[in-house]
Amino acid sequence: MDHSSEKAEDYVEAVAEILAGKDACRVVDLAAFFGVSHVTVSRIVARLVGEGLLETEPYRPIRLTAKGKRLAVASRKRHEIVHAFLIAIGVDEATAAHDAEGIEHHVSPKTLKCLQKATTRFG
Repeated sequence: MDHSSEKAEDYVEAVAEILAGKDACRVVDLAAFFGVSHVTVSRIVARLVGEGLLETEPYRPIRLTAKGKRLAVASRKRHEIVHAFLIAIGVDEATAAHDAEGIEHHVSPKTLKCLQKATTRFG
């Protein structure tokens, strides 16, 4: 997976997470979430609007499209499976949280299924 796809997954997942905790998601929320500038967020959001994953207008909140919601759910599920597997094999919470963030973008569906099966056996 290329970095732009990883970034798309990270951003739609972050928008979904922010919206789960509050009524609106704005550029400032994403900038704080990722620790990047407003300019960086605005550029990425514009690209994701173009890809049909997000919707927004100037000075308006950022919303997930149906396509963006599906990607956010799939990304979150992959993350949870990888994280649970790492915890099941004895990786500490902080390391598992950090490592799952990178692994989730590169794991194949076949491997993900095996990780999920193994996790249920460990647990």
